[in-house]
Amino acid sequence: MTRPYILAESTYRTVSSTRYEIAILPWGATEAHNYHLPYATDNVQCDWIAAEAARVAWERGTKVIVLPTVPFGVNTGQLDIPLTINMNPSTQIAVLRDVVDALDGQGLRKLVLLNGHGGNDFRQMIREVSPRTKVFICAVDWWKVVDPAGVFEKSGDHAGELETSVMMHVAPDLVRPLGEAGAGAAKRPRPRAMREGWAWSPRAWTRVTADTGIGDPSRASADKGARYTEAVVGRIADFLVELRDTDPKDLYE
Repeated sequence: MTRPYILAESTYRTVSSTRYEIAILPWGATEAHNYHLPYATDNVQCDWIAAEAARVAWERGTKVIVLPTVPFGVNTGQLDIPLTINMNPSTQIAVLRDVVDALDGQGLRKLVLLNGHGGNDFRQMIREVSPRTKVFICAVDWWKVVDPAGVFEKSGDHAGELETSVMMHVAPDLVRPLGEAGAGAAKRPRPRAMREGWAWSPRAWTRVTADTGIGDPSRASADKGARYTEAVVGRIADFLVELRDTDPKDLYE
């Protein structure tokens, strides 16, 4: 059975007869995720969360449409890892601008960028694109929606307990046995300012981690993934319903 809130599953008859209020553009990445998770982890998770949040919002009367997930993200620090595919920010803004132009011309005036990859940062792009369009654009990093501390012992940064648990829930067939996973141990930067987070540079991934993971996945479970994603989906769906009822020209109170 097709889902009317998923563009990839919809026909022209359905689309042309529906007045959509919000579009969601999931944006992931194609990169290595330790030895136990697939290269498409960010895409699978982002796509699933977008679809579930859209389903809940749709059932509450919000006409939302999920666009196909963009599968490539910013991976400039992982170019020496085989088949990790980088899309530069300059390319991302060109893609975003084209999508926004299409939506604007068709009268769909609210766009949520659902980000599934830590290397993506859409804030400056939105600042640049927004003055030239009638489309209201906002971004959501799905893993920041709910505090992971209530579910995970050590969530990890990449292919750790959080990501592994989510994948065990949403796509268990794509998760290798945890016994095959690397430890996800990571080196810290030498400068204190970078360790404390107030100075930053992109990580040279293979100098930081031997298995491409950052975070221990050994305590991951499908139950933790289910509890966490249920909370994330619920909050994103609430936001979509609220955004439906919000006039971007009257955004502040």
